[in-house]
Amino acid sequence: MEPTTSTGAAGVAGWKLIGGLAGLGVMGAGLAAIVVMCASTPRDPKEWAVGLISTVVASVAGGAAVVQYLGIQHWALNPFGLMALLGLCFTCGLPGWALVRWTFNAIRKREGLGIDDIAKEVKNGL
Repeated sequence: MEPTTSTGAAGVAGWKLIGGLAGLGVMGAGLAAIVVMCASTPRDPKEWAVGLISTVVASVAGGAAVVQYLGIQHWALNPFGLMALLGLCFTCGLPGWALVRWTFNAIRKREGLGIDDIAKEVKNGL
């Protein structure tokens, strides 16, 4: 009877150590950030930091939004559901870096323009 109790206690301790469900979301976000950084190497340390932050935020916030929208919170009640939620968080993080990079490239392209020039460009259809 003792080994079962010890194993259960170790499982609970491990779950608490990684932060429970939040820990799984962070793991998915971290994995997504690593994949994105390897696929699209940042040009400098600033871009690396922006990419890492945007990917993690997209994973956590995007994953939470998708889980909430689909109403699949009950998946967290079993280990296979938790793995699926981890994959969902991972997937939601992948487009975050691309969106931020495109936005910053568009801003850099228009650097030095006045607000009136940008308004004309938007009005005329980028």
